[in-house]
Amino acid sequence: MLLVIQFSIRTAKSAEFVDITIKVQSAVGGSKIRDGVCTVFVPHTTAAVTINEGHDPAVASDILAALGNLVPRSGKYAHAEGNSDAHIKSVLVGQSVTLPVQRGKMILGTWQKIFFCEFDGPRERMFFVEVLAKG
Repeated sequence: MLLVIQFSIRTAKSAEFVDITIKVQSAVGGSKIRDGVCTVFVPHTTAAVTINEGHDPAVASDILAALGNLVPRSGKYAHAEGNSDAHIKSVLVGQSVTLPVQRGKMILGTWQKIFFCEFDGPRERMFFVEVLAKG
C-alpha cells in the first residue's frame, strides 16, 4: 500500500526553517500504515527539507547563518534571477528525507524535528509525504 499527500505551506521570511513534523506525522497516522517508510519531498529548486534539532530554535538560526556564510546572497553568480545562493543552499541540504515508520509513527530521535527549509521566500510552497507499507 502507498499513500501520497500534498501539503501547502506559506513561508514568511527570505530564509527560514519551518517545523513540519506534525503535518508529516498526521499523514503517516492517517495512512493507517503500521510499518514501512515515510519520504518527505520538496519539489522546489530554492527550498529543501532536513531533519535536525527542534528543541532549541537557535540551532536552526545557526544553520541558516552558517549556510549564509558559506553561500552569501551576493556573489559572482551567472544566474540572472539573483537567487543563485538559494539554489546552491537547496542542493547542499537536499530535496528529500526518508524515515522509518513503526506502529503508525515515524521514528525520530528525542530532539529531532522535520524542517521545510526556505531559501528564497517568502513564498507559497508545497511538499509531499509518501508513506509506503513494509513488504
